[in-house]
Amino acid sequence: MSTSSQPVGASRGGKLPLTLPGLTSGLLGIGGLITLLLLWWLGTDVLASSEGFIRQFSPTTAIPKLAAMLAGPDLPVHIMVSLRRVLVGLGFALLIGVPLGLAVGSYARLNTATSPAFQFLRMISPLSWMPIAVMVFGVGDNPIYFMLAFAAVWPILLNTAEGVRRLQPSWLSLADSLAATRWETLWHVILPGVLGHVLTGLRLAIGIVWIVLVPCEMLGVSAGLGYFILDTRDRLAYSELMATVLMIGILGFMLDAGARALYQAATRSHAA
Repeated sequence: MSTSSQPVGASRGGKLPLTLPGLTSGLLGIGGLITLLLLWWLGTDVLASSEGFIRQFSPTTAIPKLAAMLAGPDLPVHIMVSLRRVLVGLGFALLIGVPLGLAVGSYARLNTATSPAFQFLRMISPLSWMPIAVMVFGVGDNPIYFMLAFAAVWPILLNTAEGVRRLQPSWLSLADSLAATRWETLWHVILPGVLGHVLTGLRLAIGIVWIVLVPCEMLGVSAGLGYFILDTRDRLAYSELMATVLMIGILGFMLDAGARALYQAATRSHAA
C-alpha cells in the first residue's frame, strides 16, 4: 500500500504539473489576450494626451474600422492575395525541403557534406535576396514566392532530416525482413515516422513566412497586406493602417493554430 500523501495533480517535490486542463488553459489564454487589449487601450486612450498623434491608433477606432473593412470590397481581396502567396511559398518549400531532408537524414556522408552549406544559407535573411530576386524574376509575385520559399525551406528540411535520424531502427529492420521495396519502406515506414517532424517544421516555417511576407509585399506589387499598409500610410488613413496590422496578427494567429491542430491530429492518428 502506498503511504504517499501527495495531493492529486501535484508532482513529486511539491511542484505543479506543467500541463493544465483544456478549459483552464483556454481561459488563461483569453485572459492574456484581454490584458493585451487593455494595455493597448490604456496606452492610446487613457495615458496619451488628448491631442496626441498616438490616439489615431486606438483600438476604439481600429476595431470598428476593421469590421467595416472586412465587410467592404478591398481588404478581403488583399487577404486572399497574401494567403495565396503564403500557400505557394510553403508549397515550394515542402517540395524542396522534404525530399532533401529525407536524403540528408538517410545518408551520413551527405549530411556531413551539406551541413555547412545549409547552415550558411539559412543564416542569410530572406529579405537580403530582395534586389537580386527582383533582377532575376522581375517585378510581381515570382520574387515573393522565391523569398518565402527560401525562408520556409530550412525549418522543414532540418526537421525532416532530424525525424529520419530519430526513426526506430527496428522499424527499418522489420521492413527489410518483410522484403519491402525502397518505395514501400519510404511510404509505409519512413514518411509516417517523420510526419510529426515535418509538421513541426511546417509550423515554424509558417511563422517565419508570415513575418517575411509583409515587407516582401511592400516592393513592386499592387495587392496584399504589405502593400495595403503602405497605401493606408500614404492616404494618412491611420485607423485603417492599425486595423490592417490587427488583421495581420489575427491571420497569423489562425495560421499557427491551424498548423498546431494539424500536428496534433497527425500525431494522434499515428499513435492510434
